[in-house]
Amino acid sequence: MGPLGTAVPLICYEGVFARNITSAPARPDMILMITNDAWFGKVSGPYQHLAQGRLRSAEQGLPMVRVANTGVSAMVDGTGRVLAHIPLGEAGWIDTPLPPPLPATLYSRTGNAPMLVLAALLMLAGALIHRRATGRRLSD
Repeated sequence: MGPLGTAVPLICYEGVFARNITSAPARPDMILMITNDAWFGKVSGPYQHLAQGRLRSAEQGLPMVRVANTGVSAMVDGTGRVLAHIPLGEAGWIDTPLPPPLPATLYSRTGNAPMLVLAALLMLAGALIHRRATGRRLSD
């Protein structure tokens, strides 16, 4: 995207899943989320969808440009803070600088690996405690 750097484009609910960002060939400079939240109506859905995008920004340390045809459109920094927005149901445009990306976060570098290791260690600890309590071997 020229002087703006590189972007990972996410369409609608692709922004809900971290793997859609972490699977990019190289770390982008920003997240570009384009969505049609009109089917939610004027209930909480568009705000929840924005919150999920903000979480992606914070976990990756990347700013996000969120463009929604019915709102809520927003500029979000790498900490997940909304810097500017267009409210739900309103048309308009935002003229605000794109925040720089933050350094890669632990999650953006390791993904779910630490949690998988922790889960495996907890299962092993549970099996060992069970074995000790029952006096049985793991293979029994």
